[in-house]
Amino acid sequence: MRVPLNTLAIPLGLAGLAQVWSVAVSALGAPFWLGQAFWLVAAIAWVWTLAVHVHRGTRTSQRLSHQLTNFAQGPLAALLPIAAMLIGASLHRTIPLAGTVVTLISMAAAAAFAAWILGFWMRGQLPLESVHGGYFLPISAAGLVGAFAAAEAGLDWLAVGSFAVGIFFWLVISVFFFLRLALRPTLPAALVPTLAIMIAPPAVASAAWLTISGGRPDHLFEGLTAMTVLMALIQVTLLRRYRALPFSLGFWSFTFPVASVAALAITWLRLLQPPAWQAVTLGVLAAVTLLVVSIAAKSILLLVATTRARRRQWSAAQKQAIG
Repeated sequence: MRVPLNTLAIPLGLAGLAQVWSVAVSALGAPFWLGQAFWLVAAIAWVWTLAVHVHRGTRTSQRLSHQLTNFAQGPLAALLPIAAMLIGASLHRTIPLAGTVVTLISMAAAAAFAAWILGFWMRGQLPLESVHGGYFLPISAAGLVGAFAAAEAGLDWLAVGSFAVGIFFWLVISVFFFLRLALRPTLPAALVPTLAIMIAPPAVASAAWLTISGGRPDHLFEGLTAMTVLMALIQVTLLRRYRALPFSLGFWSFTFPVASVAALAITWLRLLQPPAWQAVTLGVLAAVTLLVVSIAAKSILLLVATTRARRRQWSAAQKQAIG
């Protein structure tokens, strides 16, 4: 079988962590290379994840189209170009031409996938029960992250257009998402972590608009921040439900949304500079880093345990065949 598409959240989560470090480094005046080190880790994870998916894909008869047309997994494919957009925006700070190229290619790939999956959904075969938080990714999240990346690359015209697309489909998908949660049976445990994705669109939109407006906070930025706060409060009510979940690779769904909110919080701390804001910034940075590192460590342990279990099953099957 192919590798589940939710594993594509790993490089995006690491890119989100790198973004938090970049924002904190800028706010605190720390060395530039400190933030770039995390971007290097995110880029390596992106290449490694893609290589694993390609390698496994060549060793199975299951077609990629089967995953992309799966109502649960399909939208998660957008994680790959979204992470590439952020990596391209970071690369632009050191190698402008390369960063612009990566940003444009990843945005084009995201746009092509968004158009395809939107057409697929419009065939009238999409059951409302299949909608989950990952449905924000292909069009809304991709558009808003694309707006941020394009603005970082100095492509203001593209940033504004991408921002408009992201905001529009954030509103559209939100209607279907909340209807599904209110009127249909509860999400299965494997998809419950995708509920965290709902805080990402307003948080990323805030960062994107602040970048588009040249770093000058305005009423739109403040309004998007208020929406982020509301979505974060909803997440607080879901904490007990999250704690009851057994650990899985789906927990990487928490990383990018939390990192996006943390980056926005650090941005506000830098703008307002309340008492002890630098200490609070370090606390936020430490908390997000601890979250991502703990999820990464548990993921490694889970993969090791799964690999050992499969080897034992294979060994037992071999012995039974010989006997």
